[in-house]
Amino acid sequence: MSYLTDRKRAEGRGAARSGTGHHVAMMISAVALAVLIPLFVISVVPVIGAPHAQVVAHFGRPFPALVAALTIVVAMHHFRGGVQVMIEDYWQGMTRKLAVVAMILVSYGAAAVGLFAIARLAL
Repeated sequence: MSYLTDRKRAEGRGAARSGTGHHVAMMISAVALAVLIPLFVISVVPVIGAPHAQVVAHFGRPFPALVAALTIVVAMHHFRGGVQVMIEDYWQGMTRKLAVVAMILVSYGAAAVGLFAIARLAL
């Protein structure tokens, strides 16, 4: 008599062995973006077309700067996961590995540039 449940027997048997974890991470980041994107839009709309000094003063406050920084980080994390799945689905061999590494570098680079810009405005 086996004491393993059906779930325990099936765990780790997927093609990539991590599909469920990836799916859960993508769903969490999608829910976070569903909350962050409206907050981001609400915090950025008042300064669209404003002079530079007013934009710096606006992002000098903690709430708009924090919302912008969180939106950038979560969006780039979600982007990285989505593009990685797309590359893994359609590309083969060494090209796949190089493309995944390149997209990871692009997403982390874009997040770093965005955070640097927000830090320059906020500090």
